Amino acid sequence: MEAVGGAAEERWASLCNCVVNFLLEEKYHLTALELLQELQEDGRHAQALRLRSFFSDPAFFPPDLVARASSSPPGADPQSLLEEKIAAEEKLALTEYDLRLAKEDLTCLKLELQKQQESSPDNTIDASAHEGFNQQDQRDVKISALGPLKDNERKDLNCAVKEYLLLAGYRLAAMTFIEEVLDQDLDVWTNSSACVPDALRRYYYQYLSSTTEAAEEKISILRENEALKKDSERLYAEKDSLMKTCELANNQVAALRKSLDAAHMDIKEKEKMVRDLKQSLDVHRKELNDCRAEITALKMHIEGTQSSKQMPVGDTDGFSTQLNANSMGEAAALINEHENLKGTESITIKLVSAAALTEDTRKDHKNTESTIEGSPGSQAPLSCSTAGGGGYGTSGEDDSGTDTSPEGISVNGTQHGAGNSQGNSGSISVYVSEDKVNTEIVESPSIHKSSYKMALETIKIVSDALPKIVPYVLINHREELLPLIICAIERHPDSDVRDSLTHTLFNLIKRPDGQQRRIIMDACVELATSVGEMRTETELLPQCWEQINHQYEERRLLVAQSCGELAIYVRPEIRDSLILSIVQQLVEDSATVVREAATHNLALLLPLFPNMDKYYKVEELLFQLVRDPSGVVVDVALRELVPAVVGWGGKLDQILRVLLSHILASAQRCPSVSGVEGTIDSHLRVLGEQERWTIEVLLRMLTELLPFIHQKAIETCPSIDPSENYISESSLKLYATGETEWSAFEWMHTECLPDLIKLACLLPAKEDSLRTVITKYLLAVSGRYGKDYLEHIMLPVFLIAAGDIDSGDFTYFPLSIQSKVRGFRPKTSVAEKIAIICVLPLLLSGILGSPSSRQQLEEYLRKLLIQNTKDGSFSMHHTAEIIDAIRFLWFVLCLNMQQIS
Repeated sequence: MEAVGGAAEERWASLCNCVVNFLLEEKYHLTALELLQELQEDGRHAQALRLRSFFSDPAFFPPDLVARASSSPPGADPQSLLEEKIAAEEKLALTEYDLRLAKEDLTCLKLELQKQQESSPDNTIDASAHEGFNQQDQRDVKISALGPLKDNERKDLNCAVKEYLLLAGYRLAAMTFIEEVLDQDLDVWTNSSACVPDALRRYYYQYLSSTTEAAEEKISILRENEALKKDSERLYAEKDSLMKTCELANNQVAALRKSLDAAHMDIKEKEKMVRDLKQSLDVHRKELNDCRAEITALKMHIEGTQSSKQMPVGDTDGFSTQLNANSMGEAAALINEHENLKGTESITIKLVSAAALTEDTRKDHKNTESTIEGSPGSQAPLSCSTAGGGGYGTSGEDDSGTDTSPEGISVNGTQHGAGNSQGNSGSISVYVSEDKVNTEIVESPSIHKSSYKMALETIKIVSDALPKIVPYVLINHREELLPLIICAIERHPDSDVRDSLTHTLFNLIKRPDGQQRRIIMDACVELATSVGEMRTETELLPQCWEQINHQYEERRLLVAQSCGELAIYVRPEIRDSLILSIVQQLVEDSATVVREAATHNLALLLPLFPNMDKYYKVEELLFQLVRDPSGVVVDVALRELVPAVVGWGGKLDQILRVLLSHILASAQRCPSVSGVEGTIDSHLRVLGEQERWTIEVLLRMLTELLPFIHQKAIETCPSIDPSENYISESSLKLYATGETEWSAFEWMHTECLPDLIKLACLLPAKEDSLRTVITKYLLAVSGRYGKDYLEHIMLPVFLIAAGDIDSGDFTYFPLSIQSKVRGFRPKTSVAEKIAIICVLPLLLSGILGSPSSRQQLEEYLRKLLIQNTKDGSFSMHHTAEIIDAIRFLWFVLCLNMQQIS
C-alpha cells in the first residue's frame, strides 16, 4: 500500500510539474507566481523548486527592479529583517533536509518498484510509465518538432489546466490564470474529443502510455495522409487535363476521319472521272478512225472530180496528202496529251478541246464534200489551209448542208484566211453560208464564259494548294510564291479564303530579315493597289493588327513598316484612327528596332492625315519618342519626326512652349544638393541619369528646331528681304524703335535664352556635359542670326544674367523689353555667386567664344582678371569661380578643335 501511495504521489508531482512547465512556456507568469504561493502554503516545497528558481533568477527578475517594485512594510528595521533572514535560512535548511529524505525515499521506492516488476508481470504498465517518464526529455525533443500549438489545441490545454487547478484546490491560481488568458474564454469549453472529465490527467496518462515510436509513426502517418491528399488533388487535376486532352484528341480524330472519308470520296470521284475520260477517249479514237475513212473517201472523190475536169494531179494529191497528215497529227496529239496529263484535272479541258477539234474536222470535211457535190446558194468565203507544216483548220461550220457547184472550188498558190503567206503552198477556197458566220459570232460569249469559269477553277485550285505548299518551300525561296499568293488573294471570290491567304502572306517567313520584309511589303503594296481601299481596310489592316503583339520582333517590325506604306491606300479617316492607334501601340514596344520603325513611319503618315484633330496626340507621341531611352530612336525622332510634325501641324510656338517647360521641369523635379535654406547648394539640383538624358535630348531637339525658328523670324521681319539669312544692324535699329511688332524675333531673347539661363542656374559644377550642349546651342544661334544679333542682343542678356550690369548695352532693345532684360540681374549675394558659377561659363564659351567674337573675348578676359580686380568690382570676390569658368572655356575650345580636326 505504501508503494502504491508513493506511486500516486509521484504521478501527482509529475502532473504538477507538467502544469508548471506549461505555465512557464506559455509565459503565464502571474498564474505561475500565484501557484508558487499556494504550493508553499500547502508545504509542497519540492514541486515549488522550479518556480522558486525561476522567479529568483536575476536574468529574468533583476534584484534592483524587484527592490523598487516591492515596498518595505511600514515600521521595518534592519534588526527585524535580519531575524527574518535567519528564520528563512533555518527553514531552508529544514527544507533541504526534507528534500534529501524525499530523494532517499524516492530511491528506495524505485528499488522496491523494480523488484515488484521483476516478480509481478501485472505492474508492466507502471514500469512502462516510469520508463516513459525517464524518456521525457527525448520525447520533448521529438514533440517539439511538431511546431507551434494551434488555437484549438491551446484552448484545450488552457481549459484542462484551469480544471486541474480547481480540482487541486488552487483557486487563486485558477482565477489568476483565467484573468491572464485574455484571448480565450475558459468558462466555455467547446464540446470536442478533447473535452473530457479530469482532462489533464487523462492527457498525461495517454502521454505516458504512448511510446516514442508510436507517436512518431502517428505523426508520419498524418504527414503521409497530407502528402497523399495533395497527390490526389494533383492527380485529379491531371485527370481533368487528360480528359480535356482526350476530348480534343477525339474531336481531332473525328475531324481527320471525316477528312479521310472526304478524301476517299474525292479519290473515287477522280477514278470515276478517269474511267469516263478513258471511255471518252475511246469514243474519240473511234470517231477519229471514222474521220480517216471519210478523208479517204473524200480523197477518192476529189481525185475523180479532178480527173473529170482535168485538174492538175500534183495539187490534188497535195491536198489529199495534207488532209491525211492533218488528221493523223491530230490523233497523235490526242494520244500524247492523254499519256502526259493522265490522272490530272486538266485532262478534261484537253480532251474536250480535242473532241471539239475532231468534231470541227469532221464537219469541215462534210462541208467540203457538200460544197463539192451540192448546188450553189447564198455563200460566204471560207479558207482552208493546206500548208505542209500547218494544221488543218476552218473559219466556220455549215450545219445547213447547202450544196455548192463544182465551180466554187479554186486551187492556186496563195493561202487565204488569217495565216501568213506560205510561198507555193496550195489552198482551197470554200464558200459557206453567211448564216453560219453569224452563228459563230453569237456563240463567242459562251466561249468567254467558259474561259472565265476555267480561270476561276484554276484560282480555287491554287488557293487550296498554297497553304499546303508553303511549309515545304525553303525559307530563302518562299518569296517566289508571292505572285501566286497575290493573284489568289486578288481574284478568289471567298472572303474567308482571302483572309487565310493574307495571313499566309504576313506569316510567309517566321523571322524575316530586312530584304525579306522589303519583298513582303512590296507585295502588300501591289496587292493594296489592285484591290482598292475597302479591301485594304478590311483584309490587310486586320492582319497588321493581329501581328502587333507577336513574340518575334521581326514580325512586329513588319507591322510598323506596313503602317506608313499602306496608309495611302486606305480612306483618310482610317489613317488618323486605326493606323495611328497601331503606331501608338508600337511606340510602346520593348524592342528598339520596332520603336525606330514606328517613329519613321509616323513621320510618313503625318502628311496623309486629313485634318488636325489628332495633333495633340501626335505631339505627345513626339515628346515620348524624343525622350526614348534608346539613342537610335531619339536620332530618328529628331531627324525625321520633328520636321514632319512642324511641317504638318504648323504649331511651332506650341511645340517650343511645351519643350521649354519640359526642360525646366526635368531639372526642377530633382532634389537639391543641400537642404540648408539660403545656401548655394540649396538652389542646385542633383540630376539622375534619366533626368540628365532627358534634358540633353530636349536641348538637341531645340537645336533641331532652330532652323524653323530662324526662318520664321526672317519671314516675319518687316524690313528684311526673305532671301537674306542674317539679321542686320538696320533691322535691329528699326526693332529698337518699338514701332513694329516682331514677336517671332523676340521669342529668342525674351523666352528661350532666359529659360536656358534658369536651367544653367540649376546645374552643379560637375554637369559640364549639359553645359556643353547649351553652349553648342548658343553658338548655333549666333551662327544663324548673325554677328550683329550676337553683339547687340545676346551679349547684353548674358552680361546682365552673369551679374556684370555695367558692361551691358541696351541701345538695340525697345523700352518695353529693356526692363524685362534688366530683371535678369541677380538680386542677392547668393544669386550673384550662382550667376558667376553657372552663367559666366556660358557667357565666355557660348557668346564670346564665337569665332566672330574672339577679340571681344580677349578684352573681356583681360578686364575680368586684371582691371576689375584692381577696381574692386564683383570679380575681385569670386576668383575661384572665374577660374572655373575659364577652365570650362578652355575645355569647349579644345573640344571644338578636336571636332574640326
